[in-house]
Amino acid sequence: MTSPLFRTKKVEQSIRDTEEPEHALKKSLSALDLTVFGVGVIIGTGIFVLTGTVAKDNAGPATALAFVVAGVVCALAALCYAEFASTVPVAGSAYTFSYASLGELPAWIIGWDLVLEFALGTAVVAVGWSGYIQSLMENAGWEMPAALGSREGSDVFGFDILAAVLVLVLTGILVLGMKLSARVTTVVVAIKVTVVLVVIIAGAFFITADNYDPFIPDSKPVPAGESLDSPLIQLLFGWAPANFGVMGIFTAASVVFFAFIGFDIVATAAEETRNPQRDMPRGILASLFICTLLYVLVSLVVTGMQHYSELSVDAPLADAFKATGHPWFAGFISFGAAVGLTTVCMILLLGQTRVFFAMSRDGLLPRFFSRVHPRFKTPHRPTILLGVLIAILAGFTPLNELAALVNIGTLFAFVIVAISVIILRRTRPDLHRAFRTPWVPVLPIVSVGASLWLMLNLPAETWVRFGIWMAIGIVVYFLYSRTHSRMATGEDMAPTPPKPPTS
Repeated sequence: MTSPLFRTKKVEQSIRDTEEPEHALKKSLSALDLTVFGVGVIIGTGIFVLTGTVAKDNAGPATALAFVVAGVVCALAALCYAEFASTVPVAGSAYTFSYASLGELPAWIIGWDLVLEFALGTAVVAVGWSGYIQSLMENAGWEMPAALGSREGSDVFGFDILAAVLVLVLTGILVLGMKLSARVTTVVVAIKVTVVLVVIIAGAFFITADNYDPFIPDSKPVPAGESLDSPLIQLLFGWAPANFGVMGIFTAASVVFFAFIGFDIVATAAEETRNPQRDMPRGILASLFICTLLYVLVSLVVTGMQHYSELSVDAPLADAFKATGHPWFAGFISFGAAVGLTTVCMILLLGQTRVFFAMSRDGLLPRFFSRVHPRFKTPHRPTILLGVLIAILAGFTPLNELAALVNIGTLFAFVIVAISVIILRRTRPDLHRAFRTPWVPVLPIVSVGASLWLMLNLPAETWVRFGIWMAIGIVVYFLYSRTHSRMATGEDMAPTPPKPPTS
């Protein structure tokens, strides 16, 4: 018999759960809404900050190739996500997919991982948004009291009121309904993409060809002890990551991968999509393609405007325009970054609440959180709980050192989903798949390898913190979730009751 730890939940049962009136989410999203959500969460701090960091320290003008590499890794995972999201259109993303293929314990582990990933991501982005707003306020002659502003570089203990308020406002929007969230996101994404296009078009007039020489700078080893030096790479392969050169592009790709985090959140909205079999693959793949193209163009423009060795680390886009004698664009870009981070924060929070909701509906978390609002048909209880907790987290805790956990958590989810595609193809070949991942099992295996490679390029401290969080999750599972699961109580084993006859 199969171990209870690896009992799987049938796809049909997962879909039936979405039809229970008290636990059913409202279907209101289209392919365009999903694409906007994807673009809204992907384009954030990465495009405004990471471009300068990796160009200066790792890849030079070849940063554009690093974005391509990271985009390819995401595309491999996106093809796997697209098959699952169209076959199992249920909230929960990688958690739900794992439950249907790998079993309950692996599903719990990935769900626990996603809860941490989205919580930290939301808080980090909220703090970054607060920093941009404070910068704009200072430019206008206003200054936040030290006790109510960002704590970075300050000895004053305080509460970042702007970050906390942002999370609470977005929590309210998510409670009121997905369609309202989609409308707000559409407006904000339009502003954000306009800013990015202005940077690309205006910056193209200030490109100097000499700044691209050399396009791939000569390689040199990373000095021992630096943050990008991965002890895991040295342990497994006997060499350290390189700055510049061809290998520098791959080192840079593991860093700029943070800029792509979020496309997988589109899959968490599968249950709220009107036609998930058709629209989920379109939304996932379209948002990823659009963002990869924008990232490549921005990196080419910025490294062409200013030599990579002179790029700013904190605000490369804004400072590149200052260097060419056009400081007005700096304020414009800061405004676009602040606006853009709003949607990133909201969609990360959306993804976390849907995973939490799916886990509670399965009994792995208290089922109190699995009831939807009678009017808005949103999971209001977990949304309010998580919104308040993340607001407190963003207000009190500096999270820069923990941000790398978001990277490793996402890559871990990619690995699980790719493996799940292979397993479900073998165990349930009869399932109707509106979208089929091509070249199975080769493509999922390549996806696993690419994700693991980027994970190995992360600092060892990140692996230690990730391991600690996973260990806590295992303890919670055996103390609570294992015995409260609907699979354990036999609730999911019962046949679906027949519908009463109609008169």
